[in-house]
Amino acid sequence: MGENDGGRLSRRTFLGVVAAAGAGATACGASAAEEATRAGAAGTPASGPLLLPSQSPSPDPAASPPPTRYERLRPGDPAWRARSYGPAEAIEGYCDQVSVLPGHPVELRVSTTADRYRVTAYRMGWYGGAEARRVWRSEWLPGRRQGRGDIDGATRTVHANWRRSLMVPTAGWPEGAYLLRLDSAKGHQRYVPLIVRSTDATGRTLLVHAAATWQAYNQWGGYSLYYGKDGSYGARSLAVSFDRPYDKNGAEKFLVYERGLVVLAERLGVPLAYTTGLDLTPEVMKGAAAVVFLGHDEYWTPQARRQVTRARDAGSNIAFLGANTCYRRIRIENRGRLIVCYKDQYASDPMYGRRPAEVTADFRSAPAPDPESSLTGVYYDGFPADAPYVVTAPHHWLFEGTGVRRDDAFPHLVGVEYDRVTPSVPTPRPIEIIAHSPLMCGNRPSFADSAYYTTPSGAGVFATGTMRWVEALRAGYPGGPQLHGMDARTRKFVTRTTANLLRAFARGPAGEHRAAPRDNVHAFYA
Repeated sequence: MGENDGGRLSRRTFLGVVAAAGAGATACGASAAEEATRAGAAGTPASGPLLLPSQSPSPDPAASPPPTRYERLRPGDPAWRARSYGPAEAIEGYCDQVSVLPGHPVELRVSTTADRYRVTAYRMGWYGGAEARRVWRSEWLPGRRQGRGDIDGATRTVHANWRRSLMVPTAGWPEGAYLLRLDSAKGHQRYVPLIVRSTDATGRTLLVHAAATWQAYNQWGGYSLYYGKDGSYGARSLAVSFDRPYDKNGAEKFLVYERGLVVLAERLGVPLAYTTGLDLTPEVMKGAAAVVFLGHDEYWTPQARRQVTRARDAGSNIAFLGANTCYRRIRIENRGRLIVCYKDQYASDPMYGRRPAEVTADFRSAPAPDPESSLTGVYYDGFPADAPYVVTAPHHWLFEGTGVRRDDAFPHLVGVEYDRVTPSVPTPRPIEIIAHSPLMCGNRPSFADSAYYTTPSGAGVFATGTMRWVEALRAGYPGGPQLHGMDARTRKFVTRTTANLLRAFARGPAGEHRAAPRDNVHAFYA
């Protein structure tokens, strides 16, 4: 891509790629099934300290601060990390609820080939760099092997249909993101994610966990919204159930695309609230200082989109820290346990011809097109991509303290999916492109854009335009996994930029205390 040893694109190369680029289409000729492979290819990042300015002194506990303002200062437990997964069926489990309110118990269903197992609950956060604190542990319990589930032939939906193994109490657990670690007596381990959600985010930054997207890619039982048992896209599920474990380590999407942001946000000490995309009610969003969507949040209900738009128009700042956000329209059925998404087979959706706005096609597609760009400011352009992230507005407030200059580049930060500003589709204006990164999507030249706009309510809206942003918060640690080749320089840049974002957005409508966007779309797109 013309990167020189200094991490900068030459001006000639940059302008040459700009001149060659077109508006482009999505997917770059790749199938939707291949997209799943790309999105699931990232490994689980390693741990390590985040390089940030020193933190302020501990708040007075007598002042009853929100949980996340004192939780970050408590001692953690680095032993939360699973050491040995073993065979796929060694131990695995799932909860009967995606999220619970504090103090509400959750039912856990476990299958294991061992004669005994136990469960340990960890709250994820800063904790002095340990990144988790143990809040509860069960006794050793008798293990049993449960079945491989049943398949609904009409939609090819897998249901595990396991018996209840135990009830997990959450009394005294602060709101937050949790991992329940299952340990078998044979030494094998798996995770089960659980969000203890907030009822009120007034004055706080609301972190939204992408539970629907976790489940869409879940291949447990041989089926997901991308693949069927035979590995083909045509045999995929048309609806997927939460009544089954997650595949692989049990929490891959959370660990790759969300954990790094949780750790950073808690370390910064900004007041936080927690929920999932399935729980975005007017009550929880009312008065939120900011609403933050993490590294991969593709599947949204139209109801969630309306709530987020209303929150933005009421003054809540919105951040999209991934790409391909709000791309698929879904429907939730069976008391919140079933995600329906027919995608390009939308004519087979029972809502087709009855309720067009509820048909589970892509948001931009018929029968009720409503491109995501009207909210996010950017438009999903395709995959696969792997390119440097190129800064074009180095003096923007988001980049304060990073030391970047125009055309500075950060290798591999753009990928594997990306978004761009596309003037031909609904796009809020004025909007400022602060990073404009030339790339090749397959054989097609295009760009990824980071963009920022504000609304009359004062709300600021920022989109990174790349799916690797949250992953980059963990990149480049010595001895850690290679995260697409991203290095420590990239980690420091993304960490500081994200810290600037979170601190500014926590202060309330960014349009009231940060410089307004300067519309520069014409400089990049005729």
